[in-house]
Formats: sequence, C-alpha cells, structure tokens
Amino acid sequence: MYKVFVNDKPLFLTNQVQKETDFKLFLLESVDIKKLIVKIFQHKIQKAFLYHPDEKLIMKTLRAKLPVEKAGGGLVYNANGDVLFIFRNGKWDLAKGGMEKNETIEQTAIREVEEETGVTGLIITEKLQKTYHIFKRNGRYKLKITQWFEMQTKYEGTPQGQADEGIEKVEWVNLKDIPMLLENSYENIKLLFEEEKSNVSI
Repeated sequence: MYKVFVNDKPLFLTNQVQKETDFKLFLLESVDIKKLIVKIFQHKIQKAFLYHPDEKLIMKTLRAKLPVEKAGGGLVYNANGDVLFIFRNGKWDLAKGGMEKNETIEQTAIREVEEETGVTGLIITEKLQKTYHIFKRNGRYKLKITQWFEMQTKYEGTPQGQADEGIEKVEWVNLKDIPMLLENSYENIKLLFEEEKSNVSI
C-alpha cells in the first residue's frame, strides 16, 4: 500500500478493500483524479482509498494520470548525532528538491541539502523510503516522488538557509527534541521518522 498526501490528507493506494466506514473508495483505473484532488483541497473529502487489484501496477497507474516530478532529499546526521532541519512556510521540514537534467537522484539529494542549508561534506550512508505528495503549480496538479537518503557529515560551520527558497531557519536538532518538532511538520516527514525509529531510538 502507498500513502500519497494531498494537502497533508492521505490517499491510500491499495489492492485490498478495507473494512472501514470513514473513507471514500474509488477505483484507481477509472477515477477522475483531478476532481478527487480538488475535493480534497476543498476539504470535502478527508480520506480516500484508491483501489487497484494488481499491487505492481498501482503506482504506474497513478503516474499515468498525473505529471511526475522527481526529487531527492536528505535526513542528515552530524558527528553529535543531531538531525538537520529547515523551517519554511511555518513548518519544520527536511532539505529536498527537484532533480535536474543529467543528475542521479543521489546527486540531486546532496546538491539540494548543500544549497538549502549550506552544509557540506555530505556522505550518503543509506537509501531510505520514497514519499509521495500531490501539489499544484502553474494551474496543474503534479505528483512529487521524493527519494530520501540518510546522510552523515562532519561539518562544523553554521548552517545558512537559502533565502530565495523561503528558508527562515536551519537547525541541528537533538534526537530527543524531534518528536515535539514533528508536531509542526508534514505528514511525509513524520512517515520518514516512523521508519527511522525502527533503526534508531528517537
């Protein structure tokens, strides 16, 4: 099952029909995805399941309905084990951004972290999960697929937020403070730390 967020509300892509009552169920193959997205943005639908019988074709079917933007991002640890966060649009987030021509997704993730935070000396230590969200740009809805990487750095300078990207603050956050900070973050970022918890005690 995939979770795709629309305005921080979940769309569940599944090949199983759930026995619940508080959601709308649509057939992924025939749904008018743009009308559904609009209803979610208008708060008319809080949670929806998109059903497709073949799990292997679920994401392929969604990608055929929306333009896709690929992005890479970093969950970055320093030598003290603190995690690098940015503050933008009133919420805590992790550095990430869109893939450029002739880049690998690993190169994208490192470049975006460097540009958005000023932190250098990044080494990828693990490939993490992908997260999915739908956003609107220039009047069109797009599916953003972000591949996340765990990174390490020995950087000791002062991080600097990329002003033209609207980043107000960049901070190293102690593991014990992360749960409180995630209360004012995005669902995709919370999802990332749910997976991270199984590897590191947060």
